[in-house]
Amino acid sequence: MKCPFCGYEESRVIDSRPTDEGERIRRRRECLNCQKRFTTYEIIESLPIIVIKKDKSREVFNREKLLTGLLRACEKRPVSLESLEHMIDSIEAVIQNSLDREVTSEKIGELVMDKLRQVDEVSYVRFASVYRQFKDITTFREELNKLLDEK
Repeated sequence: MKCPFCGYEESRVIDSRPTDEGERIRRRRECLNCQKRFTTYEIIESLPIIVIKKDKSREVFNREKLLTGLLRACEKRPVSLESLEHMIDSIEAVIQNSLDREVTSEKIGELVMDKLRQVDEVSYVRFASVYRQFKDITTFREELNKLLDEK
């Protein structure tokens, strides 16, 4: 690891500890040349997830884009930002743990709706109305009936 002070490429690790619920490792290092200390973080390198959209175009999975959609669905609802971030973490983990490096936007939408249904039914219906492109009140009512039948 290159020293940020003198540029020397040799250092020794003084202390290591996990951070972010074990997602990263914080390492305290000391330069073997100038003896100054600095901190580095080690994370697992993940392969990018490619999303196949409805029009067959492809783009890299974007957490912020998903969060924006969830925030819009949960606007003025009692859903915390923390719970939305956990939801996105869970969805991303499901996708990362699959063997496929490409996932359809439909699959992501279904995962989101499954999570939202558990957290807040109104937000779920809002998201579903946009995601499933409800054309009229009948399709909206059908979705509400499905939700009521599950109870």
